[in-house]
Amino acid sequence: MAEAERIIGTPDIPDAEGADGAEPQQPSGGSSPAEGEGADSGRGRKKILVLLVVTVLAYLLDLVSKMIVVAKLEHEEPIEIFGEWLKFDAIRNAGAAFGIGEAFTVIFTAIAAVVIIVIVRLARKLYSLPWAIALGLLLGGALGNLTDRIFRAPGVFEGAVVDFIAPAHFAVFNLADSAIVCGGILIVILSFKGLDPDGTVHKD
Repeated sequence: MAEAERIIGTPDIPDAEGADGAEPQQPSGGSSPAEGEGADSGRGRKKILVLLVVTVLAYLLDLVSKMIVVAKLEHEEPIEIFGEWLKFDAIRNAGAAFGIGEAFTVIFTAIAAVVIIVIVRLARKLYSLPWAIALGLLLGGALGNLTDRIFRAPGVFEGAVVDFIAPAHFAVFNLADSAIVCGGILIVILSFKGLDPDGTVHKD
């Protein structure tokens, strides 16, 4: 019996190393799909962090400046910064940025809330640093003015925004308005360059 087994031989049994004893080859060509997704996720989280930092900075600068203005400048004479060209003059604005549409305070409040929701939803697909900065400026400015509309007199969602930057021959505004305008200009530039929030570049 043993002699017969020696002559016939035992069949080869494939194992983890392959039928010919060689180790299985790993596919070449870079990282696996899982590694690629992990890299994209990490990159996205960094851009969201930038958005949050810019948002917080813009919001806090606006909030602190308004607190100082209300405490020190309201009901006082304007302070000249550059002669007649630039003054700090505290006023209450029931309209939109730069005093536009004072009869539509509730509508502008609703628009600001919608803008904030849209930016938060868009942040989930954010992979572009310039877009993170632009959206952070918009979000911080919108939150700054929305805070005034909710918490300041005459009532909830009807509050007047505190403005104090008064250039000559121009509307009075605040730091939140400045952040919104800068963010909007940056978004226009990025759109003209064909850069999308997800980091892709397209040419029309």
